[in-house]
Amino acid sequence: MVFSVFLAVLFAAFLHAAWNAIIKFGTDKLQGMFLLSVAHATIGLAMVVAFPLPNSNSFIWLAASVILHLIYKTFLTLAYQKGDLSRVYPISRGTAPVMVLIISLLFLNDEFNVWQVAGVVLVGFGILMMARGVFAHGERRDLLPYALIAATGTAGYTLADGIGARVSIYPSAYIGWVFLLDSVLFTSWVLAFKGTRVIPKEPRVWVLGLIAGSASVAAYWIAVWAMTVAPIALVATLRETSVLFAVLIGVIFLKEKSDKGKVFAAMIIVSGVILMRI
Repeated sequence: MVFSVFLAVLFAAFLHAAWNAIIKFGTDKLQGMFLLSVAHATIGLAMVVAFPLPNSNSFIWLAASVILHLIYKTFLTLAYQKGDLSRVYPISRGTAPVMVLIISLLFLNDEFNVWQVAGVVLVGFGILMMARGVFAHGERRDLLPYALIAATGTAGYTLADGIGARVSIYPSAYIGWVFLLDSVLFTSWVLAFKGTRVIPKEPRVWVLGLIAGSASVAAYWIAVWAMTVAPIALVATLRETSVLFAVLIGVIFLKEKSDKGKVFAAMIIVSGVILMRI
């Protein structure tokens, strides 16, 4: 992975953490995700209009991606009903890059050196260290199957979008269709489940939601583009360093508590990123 792509994906990881921090300010997380999807649909529609139709070879991957995104969101929501964000999110996101690496080694032509493989594993381990409380603090362990299925969904849509963008000829058009179709499904589900009361009435909430949605689009757009010029597993792993950025944002700006465990996990993640650049 060339250095410019490396920096671009790290920036995408920062944007991913930033939009999560913006959503955290809201009291209704489902409402926040609804606004996120509205932004995704709006920008996705603009991209669909602006860019040519992707190659038909990518349609199967596009369909798979939309289904896998829905699986991810569904099981992540179920996991959140049984455990805290600080436990569920690292499990669901930290496991996915290792899954992507294994599948890439078995089925894709992407090439890795031993340091890159070690870096992916180390980053995944560091992210999972953030979730150690599910074992150390007696939290509900029945969240694990749901979080791991969500991780499988993450790994699946990452691979589908990486391959789909590669064969699409027009990656920006491909990602536009992903955003548009995924948003239509999710917003329809939310409106059917919650009704129009999920639609916020305060302009400030709309502004924050749309800003978060725009950051989310930019983050994933960069990541999918990077998958067309670099190994998918490396991009997926770097993208998940958003967990590290989220911790930094939480400690520095949201005044959340830090501890030795978080610091140790952060050092492991940084070490893995360094190994990936050797």
